Amino acid sequence: MKIAVYPGSFDPITNGHLDILKRALSIFDKVIVLVAINPDKKGTFTTEERVLMIKEAIKEMKLENVEVDSYHGLTVDYATKHHAPYLIRGLRAVSDFEYEFQIHSANKFANDNVEMVYFMAKNETSFISSSMIMELHHNHVDVKDLVPHSVYKRLK
Repeated sequence: MKIAVYPGSFDPITNGHLDILKRALSIFDKVIVLVAINPDKKGTFTTEERVLMIKEAIKEMKLENVEVDSYHGLTVDYATKHHAPYLIRGLRAVSDFEYEFQIHSANKFANDNVEMVYFMAKNETSFISSSMIMELHHNHVDVKDLVPHSVYKRLK
């Protein structure tokens, strides 16, 4: 069974994240969406709220073979403990590539047995990020078409 971990802050999860997840499920037998806990980041939503919103979005989309979890620590350690030799990441722009290249190198240093698998964002979702969603929302722009219903109802 091919198992992958899709880590991120998902604060909140967006339709861009869900598109990556859906495409990853066409390759992997099971995907664990992992809400990474970073104590240095001040989140909009609590870890529990993010996990719940992701579970609701997965249910809305009728996606199967997806688990949702949270973890404080190195993602490669979590992946190893859960027999998931693949990490899924999304790329939107050149700036993402630079960041992901650093993460890839650090992960390979920490655990050479975990492979990174990258998905390019579709054109229509390439500008969507959690921080962009929150900025648009705080400036009274309707983000209904950019996030799942589970997120939208919490933003209202």
